[in-house]
Amino acid sequence: MAPSLTRADTSSPSAPQGSLFPFGDKSSPANAKRPPVGGGGSGVTNEVVETINGMRQRRLGGGDIVVSEFGLGTQRWGSADFNAPDEAACHKFMDHAVLEKGVSMIDTAEQYPIPSDRGKPEGGTERIIGSWMKKDKSRREKLVIATKITGSSNVTKKNIKKDLEGSLARLGTDYVDVYTLHWPARYTPQSNWGQSLQYHVEQEQAPWNKSAASFEEIAEAMGEMIAEGKLRGWGMCNDNAYGLTASCYAARAVGAPPPCVLQNDFSVINRRVEENGVTEASSPVHENVGFMAYNVLAGGVLTGKYLDVAAAVDNPQDPDLAERLLRDPRGRMDDYSWGKTLYRYRSGPAEAATRQYAALAEEAGMSLTEMSLRWCRQRAGVTTTLLGHTSMAQLEETLKYFDASVPKLPQDLMWAIDRVHMQNRLPIFSSDRVGADWEGSGEIGERIP
Repeated sequence: MAPSLTRADTSSPSAPQGSLFPFGDKSSPANAKRPPVGGGGSGVTNEVVETINGMRQRRLGGGDIVVSEFGLGTQRWGSADFNAPDEAACHKFMDHAVLEKGVSMIDTAEQYPIPSDRGKPEGGTERIIGSWMKKDKSRREKLVIATKITGSSNVTKKNIKKDLEGSLARLGTDYVDVYTLHWPARYTPQSNWGQSLQYHVEQEQAPWNKSAASFEEIAEAMGEMIAEGKLRGWGMCNDNAYGLTASCYAARAVGAPPPCVLQNDFSVINRRVEENGVTEASSPVHENVGFMAYNVLAGGVLTGKYLDVAAAVDNPQDPDLAERLLRDPRGRMDDYSWGKTLYRYRSGPAEAATRQYAALAEEAGMSLTEMSLRWCRQRAGVTTTLLGHTSMAQLEETLKYFDASVPKLPQDLMWAIDRVHMQNRLPIFSSDRVGADWEGSGEIGERIP
């Protein structure tokens, strides 16, 4: 096995002393000898390859994996949540989106649905997708399936292979297109939505963290599964620029195809990846890795439906109102249990930013939902936008905004959105409730002084 990339390798004369990576100009020997990145191909990530039924298809990484720029998010498919779609509804979503509207990308995980029905084993969402494909063998060819192995301590070479076999069985296919780590195997508060804005080196040195799978071990396992034809590409979810770049270099070190994708939380109220190095690292100029954006409507907050009428969880002093909202819910934020885990999207700073964006959308003559989705779609670093739905009406609305005929948002509106962002760059990572009491336990980041 190659030496661990967690320590500097100074054996190469092209690498600066104490440096992990061989930086230099493009003509340097180190860069000239680098094998292809971003899945091992020579293409340019995010480039539009073709248009199918009005849906643009973009290259994911530098290889031959091509995905629709809108993808079906499936986290709640078949879940125990109050308004989650059942199997029949999910099949209708796929019938319309995949067979009629050119959607090829579908994202799932062995852990889905969330929240799960404790009476049922994990993997229910993969089974739903598999039962849809089983109706017609040609359907598999229309899909680019991304699934995930449960992260953290579960990530080992042995488990990558074992868990992938489980996903293949539930999906009823002999390969998946993209296999990702649901979250990193290492300590990383600076990843997607870590619990702190600070990095604490003592946590990195903790005994529990030292046993985590190395970048090389992960890359070797993924490379072997690709060689066996059981997957086409791999990547990370909820990781950061260091994780992405180190994974690419580890793959090269062990002779495995580099990752082709990073998937993170991204929206107008969570632009962290644009400011923590991810967009730079993943660009075609550097690692040439695709980016999947999820939670682009922030759990429904960016539909604007929680601005005028508070969610039930916000009204503990009014049990009658809370009970009425729970009987007639408008979204997942109305649920006491699951909604509370997503409270960060409704913190004071997040709500203030959302109101400003809603005002911009109204001034531009569109809904907050439309502005949020079209904004995400045209960000330079985004390959595909993942979005979940609970009704056909919601899906139809999304498809409308991702039709190739829909123009980009005007530049003056994009600048106005940036100005709001600059007033509060990380609204979901700051709150005056963090750590105050149990009511603030669903928030992350730092307490406002």
